[in-house]
Amino acid sequence: MKVVPLGAGQDVGRSCVLVTLGGKTIMFDCGMHMGYNDERRFPDFNYITTEGDFTSRIDAVVITHFHLDHCGALPHFTEQRGYHGPIYMTPPTKAICPILLEDFRKVAIERKGETGFFTSQHIKDCMKKVVPLHLHETVWVDDELELRAYYAGHVLGAAMVYARCGNESVVYTGDYNMTPDRHLGAAWIDKVRPDVLITETTYGTTIRDSKRSRERDFLEKVHRCVLRGGKVLIPCFALGRAQELCILIDSYWERMGLTVPVYFSAGLTEKANRYYKLFINWTNQKVKESFVNRNPFDFKYIKPWSRDYVDLPGPMVVFATPGMLHIGMSLEVFRKWAPDERNMLIMPGYCVAGTVGAKVLSGMKVVEIDQYSQVQVNIDVQNLSFSAHADAKGIMELIRQASPRNVVLVHGEKSRMSYLKSKIMGEFGCPCYDPANGELLEIETGQDVRALMSDQLFQAAWAKEQERRQKSAVSLDDSVVPAATPITQLPIRGVLFLGDGKRPARLLDPSEFDLDDIPVVSASGVEGESSSGEDATVAAGVDDLTLSSGSNQVVFSTRRVFDGTDLAERMGLPSSVDVAAAALLAIRELLLTDTATQPTDVGATRGKQASVVRVGRSIELSVPAKTTECDLPSLHVSWAWEEEELATQVLVVVNRVLG
Repeated sequence: MKVVPLGAGQDVGRSCVLVTLGGKTIMFDCGMHMGYNDERRFPDFNYITTEGDFTSRIDAVVITHFHLDHCGALPHFTEQRGYHGPIYMTPPTKAICPILLEDFRKVAIERKGETGFFTSQHIKDCMKKVVPLHLHETVWVDDELELRAYYAGHVLGAAMVYARCGNESVVYTGDYNMTPDRHLGAAWIDKVRPDVLITETTYGTTIRDSKRSRERDFLEKVHRCVLRGGKVLIPCFALGRAQELCILIDSYWERMGLTVPVYFSAGLTEKANRYYKLFINWTNQKVKESFVNRNPFDFKYIKPWSRDYVDLPGPMVVFATPGMLHIGMSLEVFRKWAPDERNMLIMPGYCVAGTVGAKVLSGMKVVEIDQYSQVQVNIDVQNLSFSAHADAKGIMELIRQASPRNVVLVHGEKSRMSYLKSKIMGEFGCPCYDPANGELLEIETGQDVRALMSDQLFQAAWAKEQERRQKSAVSLDDSVVPAATPITQLPIRGVLFLGDGKRPARLLDPSEFDLDDIPVVSASGVEGESSSGEDATVAAGVDDLTLSSGSNQVVFSTRRVFDGTDLAERMGLPSSVDVAAAALLAIRELLLTDTATQPTDVGATRGKQASVVRVGRSIELSVPAKTTECDLPSLHVSWAWEEEELATQVLVVVNRVLG
């Protein structure tokens, strides 16, 4: 599988990731960067082709939600660069996306005087190509490529997308929130076990405090500022955090009996409420229940804003768009109120580098608004995170839910990605990558093996699970109460016999076959020997299965080939050191930290006999001799059937060291 970020690679903004799976190419998101006003605003589409034939190279475009850093370049790509293929997005995103695109187009052309920008007609023509993508509905792009959307929280209509083609699959999260808020639910996904999970990392190093304490802190700061006669500016985007904070302020004003005016500057408020009513099923359960009696988005204390109010005396609270202070009404109000130290600026979300919001949060006291003007920043600046992005804990939870084989980090700063990358590899033992923009990432994907399971093996596993549940049943007054929950997951331990093309693969219980009757099949590049000294029988497969006929022992083995140069750099090894032996030593040191996996024997001799680390009764880790077929460093791991669970723990440590 190939993954290339054209935007949001070690950066926030301009989200655009190309994924090629099963011979099909998908563009996930097509956003613009809010920190630039030149050609860097859009993704580098020339990476795909310089000839303009995008339709033959891209099978589908998928937009996860309506924020401009995820959809802002779409009309440019389709109408000005010539992509005419299908575009997939959820119904709320399809409804709201053109409104935000048109609003941004007006600002860029009418207020900034930019030329060559996409037109209103371009936006309309672009939306005609959109195919609705409903939650949990499988949509077939063609006979091979399928898409399925999952609820992402974040904003109304946001979705994570699962894509599959042949034996390869990927999950692209877009932006998501694992914590429910006052109007949206938490993100959720099935345990789809994709080959690759591509996740945002905006707050990859942050673990937020409780939502209730953040809300209390926010309300106290606002109340304190208006009591001293100051004005409060809260930059936010018209949909999403705006509704969240307005619900909070409106209920607090009613509870406290406050009369200080509260305004909302976005002309989109009325339309926003209409869409929340139309797509009520995308909100949380509390909003759905209260909607029957009263629209929770019809605010009692929040009034429409007029430009004339900016110079009025006395305290007030203003919600103004957009949220990063890069253009629009929020920037105009900030320019007026910034010099007065009685006023307060509350930044509730993330600001992309290069925007006025990012400069103010960095502590700059003189900020350049444009090439002609600067402003003195005396205003009280507060950064209270109400961002609807997952924090580090939420990202780890989503990985746990989806259970991917590989993880790719995007939409975050490189420093934050580095920390999260090591945490993911340590906890889940799966490879993790953080490619930069334009960097091609090629990921090896395993092939699924479909097998027929014998009735005897299934019945034995079912009986074992029932016995385990019976032992863990709760005892009340000497009567045993069995567990009431149904069996939804059943661990199966059997021997896999791969088919020969005519016969399908079979998963059997060891008691169902005679080891002496199994023919010997040689596996190229693998040398096996039984504990009795006789030739081992090897069934070629994903991992090598050795059936030692002399001792009636089923032994599994695998060879882990790895990048020696990368490992040497990470471990700080000189070029003269044997990387494989050093890796084996590092693995041994990690195994020693856990009593369950402590090695029982270590041999350090080199030459004819490779170094060996032994764990338990049968698990062996060794450095095999290099072959003519592969001169890359590798480690050989083998284990007996009886110690498969312990071997799994050992393999997690191996993957953690080798990367």
